[in-house]
Amino acid sequence: MLPVEGSLMQPMYSRMLRCLLGSRKRAAAVVAFWVLIAGLLAGAAPALESVEDNASANLPPAASDSMKARDLVRTQLPGQDATPAIIVVRGEGADAAASTGEAVARITSALSETARPGHVASVISTVTAPDAAAELVSQNGAAQLVVVPMTGSPSDESFQNAVDKVRALAFDRAGPTEVAVTGPAGIATDTVKVFSGGDKVMLLATVLLVLVILLAIYRSPLMALVPLLAVGVAMRVAETTGALLADAGIITVSSQTASIMTVLLFGVGTDYALIITARYREALLDEPDRPRAMQAAVRWTAESVLASASTIVLAMFALLVAVSPALHGFGPYLALGVTVMALVAFTFIPALVLLLGGSVFWPGGVGKAAERSRGTGIWHRIAALVTRAPVRVATAVVALLVVMSAGLLGYHESFNTLSGFRAATESERGQRLIQEEFGPGEIAPGTVVVQSRDDLRSSTAPADIAAALADADDVSRIGQHPRFGGDGRTVFYDVVLDLDPYSSKALDAIGPLKETARAAADDAGVKNATVLIAGETAQNADIRSALDRDTTFIVLLVLAIVTAVLTLLLRSLLAPLYLVATLLLSFLATLGATTFFTVTVLGDEGIGNRVTAYIFVFLVALGVDYNIFIMSRFKQELRTASPAEAISTALTRTGGVVSSAGLILAATFAVLMTQPIRELFQFGFAMAFGILLDTFLIRPLLVPAIVRLLGDHALWPARPRHKTPPTPADGTVIQTGRLLRAFTWIAVIEACTWAGLLIGMYFKYIPKTTELGVRIFGTLHGAAFVVYVLLTVLVAIRLKWGLGRTTFFALLAAIPPFTTVAFETWARRTGRLPGPAPSPTPSP
Repeated sequence: MLPVEGSLMQPMYSRMLRCLLGSRKRAAAVVAFWVLIAGLLAGAAPALESVEDNASANLPPAASDSMKARDLVRTQLPGQDATPAIIVVRGEGADAAASTGEAVARITSALSETARPGHVASVISTVTAPDAAAELVSQNGAAQLVVVPMTGSPSDESFQNAVDKVRALAFDRAGPTEVAVTGPAGIATDTVKVFSGGDKVMLLATVLLVLVILLAIYRSPLMALVPLLAVGVAMRVAETTGALLADAGIITVSSQTASIMTVLLFGVGTDYALIITARYREALLDEPDRPRAMQAAVRWTAESVLASASTIVLAMFALLVAVSPALHGFGPYLALGVTVMALVAFTFIPALVLLLGGSVFWPGGVGKAAERSRGTGIWHRIAALVTRAPVRVATAVVALLVVMSAGLLGYHESFNTLSGFRAATESERGQRLIQEEFGPGEIAPGTVVVQSRDDLRSSTAPADIAAALADADDVSRIGQHPRFGGDGRTVFYDVVLDLDPYSSKALDAIGPLKETARAAADDAGVKNATVLIAGETAQNADIRSALDRDTTFIVLLVLAIVTAVLTLLLRSLLAPLYLVATLLLSFLATLGATTFFTVTVLGDEGIGNRVTAYIFVFLVALGVDYNIFIMSRFKQELRTASPAEAISTALTRTGGVVSSAGLILAATFAVLMTQPIRELFQFGFAMAFGILLDTFLIRPLLVPAIVRLLGDHALWPARPRHKTPPTPADGTVIQTGRLLRAFTWIAVIEACTWAGLLIGMYFKYIPKTTELGVRIFGTLHGAAFVVYVLLTVLVAIRLKWGLGRTTFFALLAAIPPFTTVAFETWARRTGRLPGPAPSPTPSP
């Protein structure tokens, strides 16, 4: 962290600022340096798209059972390393079966010719494999499947072109039948198409949106261009550096990561630019010399900006503790981008403003720009409201956040990639046809792998295991014959569930299915057999387990990082606790509102399985920025003012600029809602909504109200140099007395107790559920929630809302039990906890 004003390192830091920003010539050299670096890296680095890895992000950890099973399938069964395209053909009318058979024959013939599209390895249909008709033909005979294994990597352009040619050929030969190409090959190709061109549209929309907002804020064209030029330089340096690191295998970059990087740099870069230039305009009120004013502005904002950047970077690196590839590879590239953006903010932005001179404030001029830094009238009125009625303000905001978090009652996750496309694709149409004609499980069959120490080819055990699997719960059918691996010790069973393979019930069925196979192997005399399951359902089950584990660790680590940064910045032990509590409230309210809007209102299949972790990391890391900016200014103002005056000044002086920064950051994340991907849409909405909450509720109302209530203890154990004057005994404030102080401590103790019970419930009852324990916890927490709310309201009314901090803490005490009730309901909906047992039907 940069040294604060007056520290031993301050003279060295001041000399560095004079060296970089001492004159317009030195500023020009700084600008030229960054332009040169960006140009050199652009010439040396490969295109970012050429080094993107979009495959591993959708896979479970490499050490998971499903990945081990996939590797066994590929190594033991010949030809399984190919990526299949599945052609669905469905006829209509009375002669549907005949027309479908004729179309399949024509398609099979065309794909078997020497002139067939490249990458096509073979064709499996009722023409080439009549004995597989039971698996390739629907029960009514109206639909058939044609499996086309394709060689090569789905990420190669030639592979995607081959899939397009297969689709064109199938359409030409289909005749009057309906045809669609889906399967892993079709899904991979459609995924690339959905993403193609989206980044350019998003970049253009982001630039235009930010430019319009900056023009409205600055009222100066040149000043509005400064943040955009700075973001452009930082983005170019970060992208090229990231491409070099990805090409060397040091980091991984995916299309989604690149999209989020774009909006993140625009949002964070403009935030830093607004903070620095606002302090520069304020410095010009007392210092007419522009280089000196800029040095003072950078010196005063350095601590808060660096604390903000450090929080984001450390939060991104916290993702490295994840075992899920989607989370593990997400952070380093974004941490790189924010680091570069912070360096550009400290050097390029001040240098460019100095280089442009007085023209940067055209047409209003320097005087008007400096005067606007004093704060507008609305922020003075807000500060007066918080000072006059902190209890009512805090109570109203907390109540509103709790109501928003009620949307979590409808929370559940989705693991279906195709349902996440917000654009029509042929793959999704093909899967819908398969579901309608063959059953839900046919769109993603699984493979049960049983591996023994002995050769099983002459044993009756494989048939016994097959019979047990066929009779297992949730199994629709299994393959006609088990397949043996090359070593004879590994047996493969094709298993189709009678469930939607992407549903929570299907994911929950993987464990019992594995136990069924293991028990059957033991009964058949195959001792200590290794049982694994391959397929998309098994992979999604492993992804869910890994994400649940990762989310727990990431939440704890990010909270620890934010708390540590706030502790170092504010030199306080108490302030980080209530500031982190406001962040958690903001997160719960945001996730609840996102669930209600996207799932309940828009009808999404569920929240994307990685979206919740993304929202938490980014919202906490970015939302704390606004707390940092206002509390850092509050700490500075405490040197010459009382806590009440300091928080009022901090709010009025930072209100306009921080609100503008938050509006821009929310707008940039909202641009993600233009992307045709469910995860990006939900993430963009959540971030925009959450940032607006932090900008216009948490930071200007809730945090100042808490600080006002705590008074001299707001930065405990530090005490303000300026003592708060005694409260006048004119009846304007009701003294609490021993009873109310005791009630306050009881509320605080109960809040901590319920928080501990919530943590205990998660770690004790989620891995191994006991239905009785769940019911006891749910009942106690629900009752406590009602009791706390009624008690708080009654006491508050009795004292005419003069209860002060007691009311606030009592309301906080109601949050943990409410959160637990919401958590239990969510766990039941997502299948992590069993629902209530159905009541027995009375016999007639």
